[in-house]
Amino acid sequence: MKPRSILLFTLLSGLLPAAPRTEAVAGRPAAAPKAVALSVESAACLGCHRERATPVVAQQWATSRHAKNGVGCYECHQADAADPDAMKHEGFVISLLVTPADCEPCHERETAEFEASHHARAGEILGSLDNVLGEVAEGPPAANSGCKQCHGGKVRVLADGKLDAATWPNTGIGRMNPDGSKGTCSACHSRHTFSSSIARQPENCGKCHLGPDHPQYEIYTESKHGITFRAKIGEMNLDRPTWVLGADYNAAPTCATCHMGATRTQPGTHDFGARISWTLRPDVSVKLENWEKRRGEMQGVCSNCHGRDWVTDFYVQYDAAVGLYNEKFATPAKSVMKKLRDAGKLTPTPFDEKLEWTYYELWHHQGRRARMGASMMGPDYTQWHGFYEVAKLFYTEFLPAAEELLPGATADVRAMPDHAWLEGISPEDRAKIEQYYQQRYGK
Repeated sequence: MKPRSILLFTLLSGLLPAAPRTEAVAGRPAAAPKAVALSVESAACLGCHRERATPVVAQQWATSRHAKNGVGCYECHQADAADPDAMKHEGFVISLLVTPADCEPCHERETAEFEASHHARAGEILGSLDNVLGEVAEGPPAANSGCKQCHGGKVRVLADGKLDAATWPNTGIGRMNPDGSKGTCSACHSRHTFSSSIARQPENCGKCHLGPDHPQYEIYTESKHGITFRAKIGEMNLDRPTWVLGADYNAAPTCATCHMGATRTQPGTHDFGARISWTLRPDVSVKLENWEKRRGEMQGVCSNCHGRDWVTDFYVQYDAAVGLYNEKFATPAKSVMKKLRDAGKLTPTPFDEKLEWTYYELWHHQGRRARMGASMMGPDYTQWHGFYEVAKLFYTEFLPAAEELLPGATADVRAMPDHAWLEGISPEDRAKIEQYYQQRYGK
């Protein structure tokens, strides 16, 4: 772990640009510029990088709160010679990587909360179906440039001290660093501005939380929350040092508001899953440990904008949607897959048979979209991108394919009341449907 430097503060107003004026917020005048105080080490770094090496990086840093507080290049990049990723550079011992262990001396609480989060473990996907799909069925370059850029991967150091290009660059949220720490703060805060305002915007989360299997960003965008945020973004005060719902802003919630933001009655957190009661990732959803406490904390955020009955009734609807997915589709499909494996109709190798791809997409793609749509009030993702696709795949592909492999394998499923409609709709119901279409469309 890299040591904290002894800051040798020097006023460098003649050498360094003054911190720029901050934008006026909520009618307040912009703050006057302050002289930047830096250690001699950081001043030396900046003298080169500002003029020759990476001038834009130097410009970005100059706008940051770090710059305004005299935290420069060396304070973050310094290393001990014994560190596995240490390298000599222009007379200094540094590391290219800035890890949570380096941020921790100044951001102890945030680091501890992050380390407790599922984000910090996002890189631990070795052996999972996702990893088999990316690394084996697709290929390592696809996983390196795709999966691991969000999940994070293990960064390796070569014999000459340089970072292995097969593992770096990588700012995945669960990156496994040479110093033993997990994650990278820059995944959300963006180097070298280290901006809270970037981390507070939904697009920041959308870098990873989008697409066919985890479309949270698209769901948020279609929700009333997302629509209101985009219309009222000028009222969000995203640059405020503090960002308390109901005190610093009230126009709309973002991902950060609900999952980690502070309110007037509860503190913020860097454990992004602390307020999640269901896990919607696996083939069958389960409630997490201490789910009542987790739900209570999320409902505490909701209650800043919604009445008690509204919040309670939303969760009734949400639980019902997850229950529908679990009981009508997920648990029956999982039981069918077990029957097929027990009967030797499927090999132990994942993804070598078409039905395994069908089942994977049923829960990993369509099933997640349905559940996540319900959790974030995205009706189109709950219905047309979600339950419609679940039902279509389940009834037209999964059940027929399973029955073909093992006749009778789906008999128990078809006998369930939820699937009784497969035996046919009554003449009375068919007549009602035809009458409706005639009245609505004139046909």
